[in-house]
Amino acid sequence: MSFQPLLKKKYKEEVVPALMEQFQYSSIMQVPKLVKICLNQGVGQATQDKKLADNALAELTLIAGQKAVPTKAKTSISNFKLREDMVIGARATLRADQMYEFLERLVSIALPRVRDFRGINDKSFDGRGNYTLGVTEHIIFPEIDLDKVSRITGMDITFVTTANTDAEALALLKALGMPFKNQRN
Repeated sequence: MSFQPLLKKKYKEEVVPALMEQFQYSSIMQVPKLVKICLNQGVGQATQDKKLADNALAELTLIAGQKAVPTKAKTSISNFKLREDMVIGARATLRADQMYEFLERLVSIALPRVRDFRGINDKSFDGRGNYTLGVTEHIIFPEIDLDKVSRITGMDITFVTTANTDAEALALLKALGMPFKNQRN
């Protein structure tokens, strides 16, 4: 058998039975699972300085553990000095083993490094079982070398699940170790 991330093993052995019992599922296929994690970083100042977009791409590639893709402007907006096809951000989509490894690093290493951390908000669900977390400083990730950072930027991390309701998604993410501040059941 090949390598399997600890969180994936925990999902199969502990989380699935717990969710089956909690929500009274009749089949194991009804249990919600994490499909992908999307990382998105917008760089608005990239219209003036192209190097900022290149730095964002390089840093997001380090954080994600896979090559980040540039996000380009769809339309030109003269008031913002924005041209069509200009790079204004970076994004990466993690799936399978890389997704579980990233989630493990996020929960155990990155989030505890946030200043005055008391847990993440449990109200950022979209109504269809997906959760979005905003990170104000990308330097909480240990992959980023503080000496090489020119500008501290934020990012959005979206957890896409197969859950039908927010309650199921909350239970899934809580069981996977996400530290929510308002512990409701």
